[in-house]
Amino acid sequence: MIIGILICTIGIIPIVLALGIKRIYKGTKLSLSLFIYMLLITIWQEDIGILYFKDLFNQDVILNLFRLCRIALIYGIPVVFYVAYVIMNQYSTTFKSDTILNKLLNFVFTKKILYLLLIWSSIIYIINWTDFGIKGLKVVKVTYSPVEFYFPIYGSISWVFMVHMSSFILFFIFLFLISWKIHNTSVKNFLSTFSICSFLLFLTGFINFSPTTGAIASSIGVIIFSVIIMFSFIKMNHDMTIKYNQVVERQKKLDYTGNLAGSLIHEIKNTNQVITGFAKMLEKSHSLSEFERGSLEMILKGAKQTDDLANNYREYMKNSKMEFRIEELNEIIEEAIEFSKELTKDKQIDIEFISEYTPLKSYINRTYMQQVFINLIKNSSEAIPLERETRKIKINIDLYDDFIAINFYDTGQGIAPENWESIFDPFMSSKEKGMGLGLPFVKKIIFEHRGDIIVANSSPAGTHFQIRIPQFEMSNI
Repeated sequence: MIIGILICTIGIIPIVLALGIKRIYKGTKLSLSLFIYMLLITIWQEDIGILYFKDLFNQDVILNLFRLCRIALIYGIPVVFYVAYVIMNQYSTTFKSDTILNKLLNFVFTKKILYLLLIWSSIIYIINWTDFGIKGLKVVKVTYSPVEFYFPIYGSISWVFMVHMSSFILFFIFLFLISWKIHNTSVKNFLSTFSICSFLLFLTGFINFSPTTGAIASSIGVIIFSVIIMFSFIKMNHDMTIKYNQVVERQKKLDYTGNLAGSLIHEIKNTNQVITGFAKMLEKSHSLSEFERGSLEMILKGAKQTDDLANNYREYMKNSKMEFRIEELNEIIEEAIEFSKELTKDKQIDIEFISEYTPLKSYINRTYMQQVFINLIKNSSEAIPLERETRKIKINIDLYDDFIAINFYDTGQGIAPENWESIFDPFMSSKEKGMGLGLPFVKKIIFEHRGDIIVANSSPAGTHFQIRIPQFEMSNI
């Protein structure tokens, strides 16, 4: 019985790790599927531990508990499949159907196959409760040991269960191949380690089919699995926390600057009201000379200009709460091009959008991001001189590690190198009637997406803007 308690205690380790993953990355499908997977490993170990409680429970109770807990092994396969399915959907930019392997992955990992696996697993589980699956239990001894425990007597079609379990190996190989196609280095390393360790864990599980081992080989595998996964998870969490903290620090500085500017705007408006009020009182005086009245009129105009400027700043700084979700970025770019069609048509500008990654998923606010693209198309269109022979805007996308780079190329007149940064400042416009809020708005929205926009290159032949945004957030918080 002591060995049984030890096995059950070891089995608790995976669920503790799972709770840690779920707590940090709550709200995501990936964290939920990993949590279920680790829970099933715990139940699997409890299933083995039960076989050592022959002095505590009678044989029928242990047989029923053993059959009940086999749900972990049997339904573990659709859960592993679901982990791979979630990864492919959330990181699907990597899995376009351009190779035989990608075509195979896209064909296999679908909802239909998932449902079929669930149905098949349910059939296996039902067989498990009959004599065709497990007839009963027998008492066996561990080799070179006085320890006795119950071992299952398998039925005539128990080979179906063995075939079912063998598919674990196939799906772990698939999971490993999928993990290596992910651009996010932290997630890629964690998932590849996870798939290799899980593969080795279930190899130790197959040793349990030999009664002479004492059915504890998998417990040793669980300990090794848990230690490696724990260190791998800590490293992934550490890497992602560093990146997150860098963004938070930048956002704090922006928030502080914004609050300070907001306070200054408030004080300017108060002072401006005093100036306007006294100026209007003086305006009613009949003893003013023509020069004094002209000066007073200039004061009132200046006060109105200051008030308008303060209102524009306040409108620019207004921060509406954004809701983010996984969206198809190609669709948003195409919609932005469609909305800008009249403008580009009037200016006789061609837009070329090259989409190498289909589909392309990202964690964004659809409405704001669409407006960003419209603003950039409008800005590029207005930068192309009427006499320019080549009138074109080109948009393409690159993937780097854990972010998406969206490139805008135009054939405009270019931006002087000393203005590459200042064009993103509010009210810095080179256009005669421009307010200078287009590019600052773009910069502000991209910052709130935890990204950035830069002038990558510019010359009299044209300008290259590059937007960088995270491809995917592990957490919704």
